[in-house]
Amino acid sequence: MTRAKNGTRERPTLEAVAKRAGVSRATVSRVVNGSTTVAEPIQEAVRRAVRELGYVPNLAARSLVTQRTDSAALILPETPTRVFSDDPFFHGVIRGVSMELDAADKQLVLLIAGSTAGHDRVERYTMGRHVDGVMFASMHGADPLPAALIRMGIPVVCSGRPLGRTTVEVPYVDVDQIGGVVSAVRHLLESGRKRIATISGPQDMVAGIDRLTGYRQALRDSDRRSIVAIGDFTRESGTVAMRQLLDDDPKLDAVFAASDLMAHGALRALREAGRRVPDDVAVIGFDDIEMARYTEPPLTTVRQPIQQIGREMARQLMRLVAGEEIEPITMLPTELIIRESA
Repeated sequence: MTRAKNGTRERPTLEAVAKRAGVSRATVSRVVNGSTTVAEPIQEAVRRAVRELGYVPNLAARSLVTQRTDSAALILPETPTRVFSDDPFFHGVIRGVSMELDAADKQLVLLIAGSTAGHDRVERYTMGRHVDGVMFASMHGADPLPAALIRMGIPVVCSGRPLGRTTVEVPYVDVDQIGGVVSAVRHLLESGRKRIATISGPQDMVAGIDRLTGYRQALRDSDRRSIVAIGDFTRESGTVAMRQLLDDDPKLDAVFAASDLMAHGALRALREAGRRVPDDVAVIGFDDIEMARYTEPPLTTVRQPIQQIGREMARQLMRLVAGEEIEPITMLPTELIIRESA
């Protein structure tokens, strides 16, 4: 690095790197911007010159040329209190996305939009093309933003099937929600349970809708009736819903909760009511978070690969950003994990 007349150190230029490597400025530019069309010996000469001179690319200038920011947004339409709660779904998805982007030398931009003002702010930010692509997780209702971004040419991938009708195809990554719940409820049926209730997730979210659908589908061919209380995937809502179910049908002998946190809350309500698990009431959750192994008794649950959801979203998004075609639906498996609660 050379010194300017005022004594400050000048920033090495592409021209200086080109001179040191004995190649053209255009060749240096292609190597620095990741082109694979330059012969390996020339690439090595350029990289050596970059190291020797301490050249650092001007990211703002490179962005103007490549139209890339090397960053991707993960949008969570939830309040900060919810995102940073003890619900490991958010931690797992964020970690999975971050790991995949880190491996590709890309930056994660986390955007939380739990209010109308927050949603509007996120919409302005993403439509301003400050990121190369956008991922959505934990969406509520028929959010028009994913389809609007796609119509603008911005790559988008969602976690879970987007709700509502749209004129464009929105790619998404999901797990076999319905199949996972069907296996859980069938396990309860096969173990001889007669009055099987569910604590459903919120019905403005695809996970809540599909898990309730799976519960009803599993009971359809049996002589059992549906017994439903609605929660919001939190531990507190599981406790409240379980108390409501016991009041409505004191003889129920099993419950499927649409999240492990709600199942944990249900265990508390059952314990307070003097009901033994699984002797009096069997309990099954959904997620297989770490806590499920340490509840009393340990929780039978449907395992979904939460971190893998984040990683797959990031992989699919990077393929879209690179101009590659992807399958519009990526479906990951679930698995029933049997422990002492059922």
